[in-house]
Amino acid sequence: MKSRSQIVPRILDVLRRSKTVALVSHVRPDGDSIGSQLALAEALDRAGKSVVCWNEDPIPAKLAFLDRRGVIQSPCSDKRFDCVVALDAASLERLGSVADRIRDRSILINIDHHISNTRFGDINWISHRNPSTGELVFRLLKASKWPITATMADCLFTAVSTDTGSFQYPSTRPATYAVAGELVKRGANLATICQEVYQSFPLSRVRLIQHTLNNFKLTDHNRIAYFWLRPADYARARAGSDDSEGLIDHIRAIEPVVVACLFEQMKPNLVRISMRSKNPRVDVNEIARQFNGGGHPAAAGARIAGSPEAVQRAVIRAIRQALKSVPMNHADS
Repeated sequence: MKSRSQIVPRILDVLRRSKTVALVSHVRPDGDSIGSQLALAEALDRAGKSVVCWNEDPIPAKLAFLDRRGVIQSPCSDKRFDCVVALDAASLERLGSVADRIRDRSILINIDHHISNTRFGDINWISHRNPSTGELVFRLLKASKWPITATMADCLFTAVSTDTGSFQYPSTRPATYAVAGELVKRGANLATICQEVYQSFPLSRVRLIQHTLNNFKLTDHNRIAYFWLRPADYARARAGSDDSEGLIDHIRAIEPVVVACLFEQMKPNLVRISMRSKNPRVDVNEIARQFNGGGHPAAAGARIAGSPEAVQRAVIRAIRQALKSVPMNHADS
């Protein structure tokens, strides 16, 4: 494995030699993926590159303020690229349909922070010690000596903030606060970011929150909390998939809960799961790997084929098994 001192100059050398660059990220993009893409896109555009940003799914409404020019698009046709940069995607499959549009390329660079990353690039910079891909992009841009503008600082601060749970997750390191401070110095507008990302919930999202709080279940002496989202729930709330981001945190925050799980029915026999752990002894990345998924020790997910009932039984069983390593508080028994 190459050290950062070796890999960053190699990535920059490829980017400087490339004339056409595609920046791609995972399905159902979040603040980290969107912020990382847009910041790097502006830097490359200013450096005279021809840049496209492609995602399978549209940008979430709460992040639209970062992309007022509509830089991020769905891929319209196959193109030839000197370089493709995958950002915040743990595997090629996580790119969704975009993966088929970027086959004609000279080199694929993979920049990510997920411990489950499959190292699918020709060049792989995987740093799971960093809590966000945005932090890696910031370090890349600093090493490049390319200017970091106020709009880029907005994008990167959003990336770092959202993937650390507003600097609350245990993955947050002292260096993360230093990066955030540097971004503020470079013009990140905290008032706008906080208003748009954290304080502007559409009614559709509030309806999903209401559904979550009315329908979640507790089991294993209240140490496991879970809830379901089905197509009918989205329809009743008049909500889209981006409205569900962060819902799991509402039940994760319940005091005795150790692991929270969202089951989302994608198709009659396909379920997407998201898990959150707030005890370092319970590694939900390891649980997700049992179902061909992955992520981080405290946040992970998977897509599982099977009936909803069978998937729920299997996942709860796996979580319960992992909880055996956590002593039960007397108050929880």
